[in-house]
Amino acid sequence: MRARNLVPLLCVLVALTPAARATVPASVFVEDLTWTELRDLVAAGKTTVIIPIGGTEQNGPHMAIGKHNIRVRLLAGKIAGELGNALVAPVLPYVPEGGLAPPTAHMRFPGTITVPVVAFESVIEYAARSFKQHGFRDIVFLGDHGSYQSEEAAVAQRLDREWAATPVRAHAIFEYYQASEHGFATLLESRGYPASEVGTHAGLADTSLMLALDPSLVRADRLKPGEGDDGDPSRASAELGKLGVDLIVGKTVEAIKTAVAHR
Repeated sequence: MRARNLVPLLCVLVALTPAARATVPASVFVEDLTWTELRDLVAAGKTTVIIPIGGTEQNGPHMAIGKHNIRVRLLAGKIAGELGNALVAPVLPYVPEGGLAPPTAHMRFPGTITVPVVAFESVIEYAARSFKQHGFRDIVFLGDHGSYQSEEAAVAQRLDREWAATPVRAHAIFEYYQASEHGFATLLESRGYPASEVGTHAGLADTSLMLALDPSLVRADRLKPGEGDDGDPSRASAELGKLGVDLIVGKTVEAIKTAVAHR
């Protein structure tokens, strides 16, 4: 075999070796990584971690109970990808959702799970402490539900006071929730959809976001107003949802960059 023909063959053989295949992992999700991959990514500069907070609650007869958890994970992944230096922690699915005796708010519907505020705050606090231990410098809380926004801020403020002499900071990014709950609604209303249709829970806006992110969670044959909804999902579409996804990701990336710059 001539020497010039050996070069392509050697390149193929090298590419097939285990060492060559051990490339930098593509996933931004902490739970997809090994501990050594995580360590190396932090050492290489991925020092922002997003803690996505969801919620397990009813979302009307047409949308799955896990809406908040799936949505915040997928959006956090997109946000981390845009930031370039961020990873995404596992989603917290257990949040304050109402009282038990008697049942209030979403606890009146089967499948909703609630926890006390003090338990919720302890979990996100110690998640943040854990990531500080592992070398992250900016710890971001992203909450997909309105019931615990103030608690996120309170935990971030407490940690920042304690960590004032260190380079580590916690950030409660309220802009994420504002964009998903209010900004997207305003955008849809500006396009002629009435507020009563857009809704605040499992209506046009909520359902369109889910169709854009994971349509398997939406029951297409039940897209009509039902018990547990606020709004009308009848005209929901992935096309409308994509507008919301772009808005949420853009606003949140901007807010995180601003928060980190003013740490």
